Parts: sequence; structure tokens; C-alpha cells
Amino acid sequence: MPLKVSHLPFVFLFSFFTLSCDSNLDIKPSQEIDEGTALDNDGNIKSVLIGAYANLRKSELWGGRLLLYSEMLGANNEIRWTGTFSQPREMLNKSILTNNTFVTDTWTVAYSTINITNNILDAISKVNEADQDKVKGEALFIRAIVYYELVKLFCQPYIAGNTEVNPGVPLILTPSRGGKNNGIVERYPIEEIYKQIIEDLSIAEQILPDTNGVYASSFAASAILSRVFLQMGDYASARDAANRSINVALSIGKSLMTNYADAFNNESDSQEDIFTIQVNSQDSENAMQLFYSTPEYGGRDGDVSILNAHLELYETGDDRLLLFQERAGALRTNKWRDPNRNVKIIRLAELYLTRAEANFREGTSLGATPLEDLNRIRRRVSLPEKSSVNLENILMERKLELAHEGHILHDIKRTKGFVTDNNDPALKYTFDDPKLVFPIPEREILANSKLIQNPGY
Repeated sequence: MPLKVSHLPFVFLFSFFTLSCDSNLDIKPSQEIDEGTALDNDGNIKSVLIGAYANLRKSELWGGRLLLYSEMLGANNEIRWTGTFSQPREMLNKSILTNNTFVTDTWTVAYSTINITNNILDAISKVNEADQDKVKGEALFIRAIVYYELVKLFCQPYIAGNTEVNPGVPLILTPSRGGKNNGIVERYPIEEIYKQIIEDLSIAEQILPDTNGVYASSFAASAILSRVFLQMGDYASARDAANRSINVALSIGKSLMTNYADAFNNESDSQEDIFTIQVNSQDSENAMQLFYSTPEYGGRDGDVSILNAHLELYETGDDRLLLFQERAGALRTNKWRDPNRNVKIIRLAELYLTRAEANFREGTSLGATPLEDLNRIRRRVSLPEKSSVNLENILMERKLELAHEGHILHDIKRTKGFVTDNNDPALKYTFDDPKLVFPIPEREILANSKLIQNPGY
């Protein structure tokens, strides 16, 4: 069933999970949540779990902005922000202010979501025994992916410097209620954050069902694990996790869409989707559609335009070129064209490309050879199969297949690439440049004496 926040009867009962950022007279760290109705029975806890999904689908998280942030910071002079909102423009121009409201709201909603999952896990014994594994697995899945998104945006890349020293984000694994801990928590090392993410996802993969409607499943957990390991440069583990996810996905009927364009603008999950954020006319929040589309399709004025430098990367005859269209005076991508369509988080195509890259780097052929996985992606978009493959081929195929889906910045960072400035092509930002990292929000620094600001802010 799609997530319908407006129809949840517990929204008002559990209003303690929401935070106010508007009052300067009562600034609190966003880790601190007021205590509300006790999670004392199976029904309440399951309702709060739906609330965690509802938070996850907000625009500040997987409802679109997390994808937008990656595209703006990693634009590489291939896309441009032409909208009136200053927050994404600051990201595009690498001039983010510490009071950027998009950044602040994402941090706030992220820690609110983490606290919801901590409350659920703390009360898991009150869930009906037959459902405990599923509820626990879903809570762990949500907590893990929120921490993963935070550490990617607010911290140096995993592969930069010393992960035992480089600051990550506050790691909170118990419920924050009332004055408990007062929300004053320091930044843990990046290594500790990644260890917790892996632990949560590994447990989730083991205890979640293979099919779970639109909610987290075992193969969605292994799919996200493959991303985490790839970001860390642990290619053997990324390969294994991707292969596990592929095998389960195929066993329940998942496959690549025959036509590339049909993988997008779907009202319900397609056969290619591993995990999506559900969007419909009642819950229409999709920030990517809002900013990437144009007025005739319910978007704004076409805030994001595609530049020729991006189109020139594609081979002649590539079906992916068909998704670019001139609208509202500029070139647009149709991946996010239609209103009330699901936000794509992870597709089967990504898993094939992860397996191909990891197998290539490890000199293995688990599940398929790198060439076989690469060619299955190329065949789908009417490109000739290659007779041999190298790492550059795989990385370029990944860039084009997943373009405008929120991957670019994180792939640049993990491969130690660079970002070309959108205003001065001679200016390059290296993968570990502080300007490619978000600031800790100003309100959090003011409220939490233990938080250390990122360099350059």
C-alpha cells in the first residue's frame, strides 16, 4: 500500500516526533525529541513504523532533495540550476551558507527519523512475536540508510584521510526523550558510523522477508549494502551484496524493463525497481519532479537544465538520449517529468553495474562476468555489445545509466575524481575538497557545544 501520511491516525498522537526550527527562543539540538505517547503495544509501534517511512519520504530526505544535492554538488558543468531558490544555487556554486535551510531541514528530519527508529527498536519486545523480525528489520533499514546519507553529505569521503579520526556525525542508538542526554552528542569517527550502518543493514537483510510490498525487503537491504561497500572501496563485499540482491530479485520476477524510458514516471513500482518512495495524488511530494520538470507537467519553471556537455557523453543511437527534451526554453530530462510518480531510489540496473565494477576490480566473475553485466545494460538501450571491457567503460556506463538519479557526487568521491566549477571551467574541486561537504547547520552548532564545524565554514 502506498504511504499516505495524511491518513495516518497516529499523526497527532505522535507529534513529539516533529521538530520546530522556527523559534530562536527555544533552540534545541535536533537529536532531542519531547516524550509523547508511550510505545506500549503492537499497534502503536507498527503505526510509528509507518511514521518512520513517512519521514523518509519527505522531500528533505528520499522524497527528492537528497538526490538533488548530489546532482548540484557534482554538476560538473553538465547541468545548471536556473531556479529562483538560493539553496540549491549555493550547492551548485560551492558557496553553501551554514544557515542554508535545505541543509538544516535535511539534518533535522534525518535525526527525527533516526529517533523514531530508536524508539521502535527500544520497544520491539512489545510487538507481536510473529512480527518482531519484520518490524525490527524495517527500523534498522531506515536507520541505516539515514545515517548513510548523512555521512556521505556532511563528512569527508570514506576513502579520504583516516577514517578512525575524520569526524562523522553524531551516532545515537537509543531514544532521545525529554531531557535525556539533552541532545548534546559529539561527532563519532566516520569508521564508527559505517560500522553501524553495515551492522544494521546486515541484520535487516537476514530478518526481513524477501517480499514486503512497498516496504523494506531483504534484497533492498542487500542492495543498499552494496552501495555502502562500494562507497568504502570494499569491492568484494559490494560484489557479494549486489549478487545476493540480484539473485533474490530475479527469483521473485524482477527484471530490467525492456524499454529504458518505461523504468521512469511510474505510478507503481516497476519490475526493475528494488526500492522506491511511494508518491500519489494524496501524497504528491517529489522534489525531483518539482525542480526537474516544467509547468505543463506540474513542475516549477524548469529549475534544472541539462547542458550539451552532458549530452556529448552518449554514443549515437543510445536510447537514453530519447529521455532528453526541449521544454520551457532549455533541455530537460524526462526521468522526472510526470507528477505523482514514485521517486526511484535503487533499480536493478544499478546492481548489475555495481557487480560488474566490483567483479572487474577483484578479477572475479561472481554471478556473471563484468562484460556480461555491462552488455546487458548496453543491449537494453540499443547499443552494440562490447567484445572487451575496462574500468573506464564500466564507470561511464554507470554515469549515463544512472544520470540525474542522485549518484554523481558520490561516484566522483569514491573514484577520487573531481568536479568542474560551473562558472569557471578552469577551477576544479578534488574529491575531498571541503566545498563538496555540507556544513553542520548553524542552529545545531549553537545548540550543541560538542559539535565541531566542518573546515571552510
